[in-house]
Amino acid sequence: MTLLNPVTHERDFSGVPGAIGITLGLPTLIICFHLICNPSYVVEGVSLDIDAIIAQVPPLNDLFFNYTCWKAYLAWFFTLVALDRLVPGKHLQGVELRDGTKLPYKINGLAMSGLLGAVLAARWVSTAGEMPELQFIYNNIAQLTGTTIVFSFLLAVFVHVCSYLPLRAANGKNTRERILAVGGNTGNQIFDWFIGRELNPRIGAWDIKLFCELRPGMLLWLLINLACLHQQYHTTGHVNDSLVLVNALQGFYIIDGVINEEGVLTMMDITTDGFGFMLSFGDLAWVPWAYTLQARYLVVKPIHLGAVNVALIVALKALGYYIFHSSNQQKSDFRKGKLEYMESIKTTTGSKLLCDGWWSLSQHVNYLGDWLMAWAWCLPTGFGTVFTYFYVVYFGVLLVHRQTRDEAKCRAKYGKAWEAYEKRVPYKIIPYVY
Repeated sequence: MTLLNPVTHERDFSGVPGAIGITLGLPTLIICFHLICNPSYVVEGVSLDIDAIIAQVPPLNDLFFNYTCWKAYLAWFFTLVALDRLVPGKHLQGVELRDGTKLPYKINGLAMSGLLGAVLAARWVSTAGEMPELQFIYNNIAQLTGTTIVFSFLLAVFVHVCSYLPLRAANGKNTRERILAVGGNTGNQIFDWFIGRELNPRIGAWDIKLFCELRPGMLLWLLINLACLHQQYHTTGHVNDSLVLVNALQGFYIIDGVINEEGVLTMMDITTDGFGFMLSFGDLAWVPWAYTLQARYLVVKPIHLGAVNVALIVALKALGYYIFHSSNQQKSDFRKGKLEYMESIKTTTGSKLLCDGWWSLSQHVNYLGDWLMAWAWCLPTGFGTVFTYFYVVYFGVLLVHRQTRDEAKCRAKYGKAWEAYEKRVPYKIIPYVY
């Protein structure tokens, strides 16, 4: 008899030492991003004035427990929770789980984003462009960063504790058969808390993981970038083309993600990974404060690109988006049976491994498109510092890590069919390179 929740024997990220290192290291890193982009300290090249950086560190109680910032963030988070439940949307089912069931989801990100846009437009008119909310965000970046770090920690504790509580079955009796993540059932409390013990933690019909993946961090990312535009305009009386470009490119990415929201239901984050500190911190703190590094830097060090450089960066973004979107669409159409003429390798499970079209170039050609878009986000910052290119390096490492995890899973699942597939499509991400 196959267990619903088998014990996890292999631990990602080097187990407990890696989990502790990431838990301490990444929050420290996003605080350092704020210090580097502080208006009173402009980075030149790679030389750092440590004393100047340390002088900008707020007292720890103000950094992590600023009362005003906590009120603002809790209002933001739980207002979005309420809207997520109240705003109408499309009702879909997720992928089939190990117990044969499928969870229901409501997809309403486009409507919620439209509502946010309408509120921002109304505030722009009513405040004559002053937008105190955006000014508050920019003036309290350090404290809001600390707030999201602590909140993501507490949320991870909450879902971890809940993963041990009994569920109420359809017959009215209690059952402990929650579906746990394959990688998060080691029995070690620290590691399971970090990686995520329960696969789909929910309160009623509200799916905590999907909400955090798409709402508070993603939309806050958009607001922080707008706050940077607002700050530069009200400080200098104009905005540079580089900052406008970063806002446009990243804003397009966010809006595109909202429009194609239902595609998230088949992503590894939703189907495979548990929801623990790794995803909680990544969604709520890492995304808004690491992905806005370029915009925040350009407020401190304005750069004028000129029409030619803007056009080249936009072209790179368009190329990356075309590869990413068209390859994903091709695979989606193939799975739906619309492209039966394309070559594939049949597996013993009955599924097919596509090895034609985009997917004859590399096993994860969509990752290549994603990485090219990452370059387009960083290039507007020029070459005065290496720090604004952190995202390109980090994202490249993340994509390779995802590729290796997926490869191990597919090799175990498909056996000889996967070996034949690797011979047919030998490159992992970048054709003829890797």
